[in-house]
Order: sequence, then C-alpha cells, then structure tokens
Amino acid sequence: MKQVNIMVDKKTFTIGILSLSAVILLVANLLAPRPTSAAYETEHDNDYTMVIAPSTNGDVVYLTEKRSGKMAAVTFNVGRRTLVLQDAQPVQNAFAKLLRH
Repeated sequence: MKQVNIMVDKKTFTIGILSLSAVILLVANLLAPRPTSAAYETEHDNDYTMVIAPSTNGDVVYLTEKRSGKMAAVTFNVGRRTLVLQDAQPVQNAFAKLLRH
C-alpha cells in the first residue's frame, strides 16, 4: 500500500475556505425566514377614508366617514361575488372600550 502525501499550498487552502464559507452563507440565506410585509393601502378625501388591510380570509376594507365618525368593515365574498358588511360602528366605540379598562 502506497501512502500519498498531499501538500496544500496557501492559495488552494484560501480558495477552499472561501468556497466553503460561500456555500454556508448561501444555505443560510435560503433557509432564513422571510419577513412578512403588511400591504396597507390608504385612500382619503375630505369626507371618507378607505384603508385596505390583509386578513386571514382575504382583504378587509375599512371605510370611515369623517363627518359622522362611523367606521365600517367590509369583506368580499368570492363565492357570491358580493361585498359583505362585517360591522359598522362609531369610531369612538373602539376607543371607549380601551378607556374603561
């Protein structure tokens, strides 16, 4: 049995270490969790404000009438292809609950 003596010069060793670290960084980048992004759209004029926000069952449209102070939450029913009113209340009701506690 013949013994093979492999000498690794400094240049080959450096290239090997750099290649190994590049592979480790590539794998870490692929396995890293992706940050979530919130896609909120806002439209407003002098009378109304509309905010579209994501939810678990699709998007929710929040409509606020500035003069009366009422807010409505509306979703889109894909099966019936209609808008469905989820809730409509004065905006003050949302903050009144916080002040009571």
